[in-house]
Amino acid sequence: MRVMVIVKATTDSEQGTLPSPELLEAMGKFNEQLIEAGILAPGGGDGLKPSSAGKRVAFSGPDRRVVDGPFAATDELVAGFWLWTVKDMDEAVAWVMRCPNPMPGPSEIEIRPLYEMADFQ
Repeated sequence: MRVMVIVKATTDSEQGTLPSPELLEAMGKFNEQLIEAGILAPGGGDGLKPSSAGKRVAFSGPDRRVVDGPFAATDELVAGFWLWTVKDMDEAVAWVMRCPNPMPGPSEIEIRPLYEMADFQ
């Protein structure tokens, strides 16, 4: 099963606060463990710049409207992600439980399964 593991944004990530060298090292080691276990393909995860650097395209029928960041509701934004291949959701949760806290303060990681072709048959 494939899952997207989503690091939720925080005030720090939206302000563009970069991770400490210690956190970067810890996350690098965690990513190496994921790669060695066959969970993460190399290059299968990254951090995102703050929403102030982003844009949204709003659709309404044939109309399109571009909305510049930053976007409100920080706790609903994404600061980073991985794409993992795991045997089931329990394995994904077990790996997330081993993850270093991705932010300097409180944070959340969300796990969402991807649709597979079998889901449409």
